[in-house]
Amino acid sequence: MHVTSSHSHMKAELKGTSVSFQNPTTLFNTPHNPLSGALKGCLGSLDGACIEKLLLHCASALESNDITLAQQVMWVLNNVASPVGDTNQRLTSWFLRALISRASRICPTAMSFKGSNTIQRRLMSVTELAGYVDLIPWHRFGYCASNNEIFKAITGYQRVHILDFSITHCMQWPTFIDALAKNPEGTPSLRITVPFCRPHVPPLVNVSIHEVGLRLGNFAKFREVPFEFNVIGNTGPLTPVELSDESSNFHFEAMLSLLNPTTLNLREDEALVINCQNWLRYLSDDRKGSHQSLSLRDAFLNLIKGLNPRIVLLVDEDCDLSASSLTSRITTCFNHLWIPFDALETFLPKDSGQRAEFESDIGQKIENIISFEGHQRIERLECGVQMSQRMKNVGYLNVPFCDETVREVKGLIDEHASGWGMKREEGMLVLTWKGNSCVFATAWVPCEIRDHVGMDASLP
Repeated sequence: MHVTSSHSHMKAELKGTSVSFQNPTTLFNTPHNPLSGALKGCLGSLDGACIEKLLLHCASALESNDITLAQQVMWVLNNVASPVGDTNQRLTSWFLRALISRASRICPTAMSFKGSNTIQRRLMSVTELAGYVDLIPWHRFGYCASNNEIFKAITGYQRVHILDFSITHCMQWPTFIDALAKNPEGTPSLRITVPFCRPHVPPLVNVSIHEVGLRLGNFAKFREVPFEFNVIGNTGPLTPVELSDESSNFHFEAMLSLLNPTTLNLREDEALVINCQNWLRYLSDDRKGSHQSLSLRDAFLNLIKGLNPRIVLLVDEDCDLSASSLTSRITTCFNHLWIPFDALETFLPKDSGQRAEFESDIGQKIENIISFEGHQRIERLECGVQMSQRMKNVGYLNVPFCDETVREVKGLIDEHASGWGMKREEGMLVLTWKGNSCVFATAWVPCEIRDHVGMDASLP
């Protein structure tokens, strides 16, 4: 971040966004200002706890519409932040950007905004996407845990149908196709169905979902796995559905209307698998109308339960970002998204372009969490414990992960830096970094299926 200063003015350049800050000296020269001592003590410090305190001071000022105080705290943060610095400096630069974006909506003239605040993201090739998901086990953890449980659940079936709700463009399935090809009991046919709408969030690729399906089909043919790929709700070339406008819920409601046996062409001799990877957070949890009405999130879970799946896999980040309070979200977000920044620090140089792109994607998430409210704030994570309770409330039973899956996941984690680990917790597998929870993976079946086959809920 390029910074210039004078006695009366400071300007921070944030990748195309120019923001003018007022003179901060009054903050430290006002004896009655309760924040002056705390902020003065933070100058020159790169301690994470101090940065978090500054972020919370700024958020409190914004929530009380005190733009002057918010600008002064931003000046201090600007002296700490750097997109090419250490973990805390890099993370702070994205939080600062998000706070400036939020402040500009409260008082555009006071923030002297110039230029566009849109994060421009380069579209990746499929090959680049493969490298992206391999950087850290953030996505691969969920793939590995889910694929092993799917493989166990489809034992004895000659046909497998996976209904895939994910944001990583089917990167999960080449490994699964390879495992099917090696199945000593014979190779079942595989059908993958994906919805026409996808949240417009990173990672983004430069090919359509139809092209992704063609590539998967070519790989399946090479591995001699009978394969079919379907996109429900759209027959033409697709572009990602933009979720930042008021029509976003309409697209998801349209998708829900397609989740029926006829549209999905469900077959009795197929093992139906529902796969949800980093997906449910984008379905609104707001209830419209009466208290009895379901949110889109619960309606989706009810609908897929009615399809009688053999197993449902649910994977997401283990973090609660559903709070309405900005200060609460900042605390949770800062302590959670520090993890990927810190993990990348261990093996990529500060000037790595790959690192900058990965961090930019996280920065887009931070901006949505901090800058927006209402329907525009689409990043609404629930932690694993909350999501598990939701699943139970809707009528699912947890399927504990088997020992073989645990061994496979541990093998994957061992391929990465020593800070990565895993724990078993309340029916979940949880990816950890230096002991901090990152991503949870869970497996579920509808209660009716357990009752029908006479299985004990505590058994895999």
